[in-house]
Amino acid sequence: MKKITVFTPTYNRAFCLPQLYNSLVNQTVTDFCWLVVDDGSTDTTKELVASWIKEGKIAIQYVFQENQGMHGAHNTAYALIKTELNVCIDSDDYMPNNAIELILNKWKSVLNKEKIAGIVGLDVFKNGEIVGKQFPKQIEFSSLSDIYNKYKVKGDKKLVLRTDVVKKYPKYPIFNGERFVPLGILYLMIDQEYQLVCLNQALCVVEYLPGGSSNTILKQYKLNPKGFRYARTVELKYVHDFRTKIKKTLHFISSTLFIGDYKFFKNNPKKVLTFLCLPLGFLFHLYIVFKSKK
Repeated sequence: MKKITVFTPTYNRAFCLPQLYNSLVNQTVTDFCWLVVDDGSTDTTKELVASWIKEGKIAIQYVFQENQGMHGAHNTAYALIKTELNVCIDSDDYMPNNAIELILNKWKSVLNKEKIAGIVGLDVFKNGEIVGKQFPKQIEFSSLSDIYNKYKVKGDKKLVLRTDVVKKYPKYPIFNGERFVPLGILYLMIDQEYQLVCLNQALCVVEYLPGGSSNTILKQYKLNPKGFRYARTVELKYVHDFRTKIKKTLHFISSTLFIGDYKFFKNNPKKVLTFLCLPLGFLFHLYIVFKSKK
């Protein structure tokens, strides 16, 4: 069996998948397989991947599902993956030629893996510039939360996770009519029990598309309130910073108002805080409604 699975959720991305495929073909080691989770594409993705499978240059598994969103594609991938490690590479990104070798060598060097969930490495732009900052050189192990909150590292990072650890935690919920649940909820739960090995090497080359404007994000809040309320519920259980708790509570209230079931306190780990924040939460909700119309 291969050591690591590279999995790629994709939706109508046949135009950019060849870049990722070529980067995998050019890896310096072959101890990996590529799992393509087609999340309901209507383009030529299926035929394209079939042609690569026929080429036989790398091990490829293709699975098609009705569109569920990124989190649903992650659920499918985690259910299928059998290798010790896994890493998600998005359809418009690709891996440096030595990325798999770097991952496997780093993992081999970790002697006591019991409380280590995997590796966290760097994303870089096409010009080689690091997305955000490197990890502090003195930090060998850390949770993902501490990387951002304690050590003040900026920018997206690439996670390589143990498959058995991922399978310990609940799947992302699927809500009818919604297509988004924040992926970071899984990583937050893993943070409570495990740490990651920090690797100051590029594992993924990203195409930064600044589509995440505030208005776009606010529209996502409106379109996916159940997914966001679930996320805020989990976050309120684990986050410690008071300012962050307030922000999550306000959004929990707004999500509940969008849903319209008014279950402000059911399954809520911060009932008193939510009660105190209700007036401000209503105002925040009105702000989202107003801004998302633009």
